[in-house]
Amino acid sequence: MDTVQQLHDISDSDVAAWHDVLAASVARDLPGEPMPTLDHVHGDLTTPGLDSRDLRWTVRTGDVLTGVARLRLFDGPGRDHLGQVTIDVHPDHRRRGVGSRLLETVAEAARRERRRTLVVEASSDTPGAAFLEAKGFACVLSLSLLLLDVREVTGITEIVHAEHPGYHLTRWLGVVPDELADTFATAKSAMGDMPAGDMDTTTTWDADRVRDMAEVVEKRGDTLLTVGALHGDTIAGFTELVIPVGDGTRAIQSDTAVVPEHRGNGLGLWVKAAMLDWLRAEWPAVEEIETDNAEDNEHMLAVNERLGFRPLRKTRQYHYEL
Repeated sequence: MDTVQQLHDISDSDVAAWHDVLAASVARDLPGEPMPTLDHVHGDLTTPGLDSRDLRWTVRTGDVLTGVARLRLFDGPGRDHLGQVTIDVHPDHRRRGVGSRLLETVAEAARRERRRTLVVEASSDTPGAAFLEAKGFACVLSLSLLLLDVREVTGITEIVHAEHPGYHLTRWLGVVPDELADTFATAKSAMGDMPAGDMDTTTTWDADRVRDMAEVVEKRGDTLLTVGALHGDTIAGFTELVIPVGDGTRAIQSDTAVVPEHRGNGLGLWVKAAMLDWLRAEWPAVEEIETDNAEDNEHMLAVNERLGFRPLRKTRQYHYEL
């Protein structure tokens, strides 16, 4: 018999069992991808997200943990109608109703929390995508996942040292310096007009929020790197990279944006090349960078292809209206 249980205080045994399900799912669905580490799963499960709170459930079939689910409830303005869902079922226990039980539990909790829309991501051509479509979820955004072999990148020095009159580079580790916090928040808000299909991406950034976001990454145990292009004392463009705790061989590209009035000056390519230069100099263990692009974001796709990113797989963002 399947037993659904909500988790409240996360124990080490909960983390280990959750990790086992995730690792088995990655091995089956995404062969060749890095395995999640215990440290990464622990940080992810025990660190509250920014402007959000998590509800978590497990399913046990007898004494065996066979599935896990999480519902992230956003509390910020303009996002308090959303619930972000992740569901994973151990490959050995699929097609037995475990995923359906978890989805029913998550949807019921979302309704109690007065959420209108469930948001979930799944890699194309995997059981997860087929499951969501069978349950009536609608694809609202198609993404291309790209991978860069850091060791094979060439021509970075020339890009970094190219002249950009009126601009200069800056960089920081972790939380943004106080003197740049306000202008960095303005630059983060420039992401609001990037192509996002039918996704609801409303986010309001201020100095406190950019600091809080960096602190969340730090509490998870991850490393956050930021490179910016300054025009005077104003950030005109930036890029962020996260090195997850644990294995540390694959970094994850976070946000990249150029403020509208500074576009057309090659700043996106410049800051991303400078990030690569910094990464190779001080974090030589990082071998790969993973990023994703909306398929209609032609400019950023061109920047990534110029740096040497190559297609890895497709993924989709789904919505379900409760």
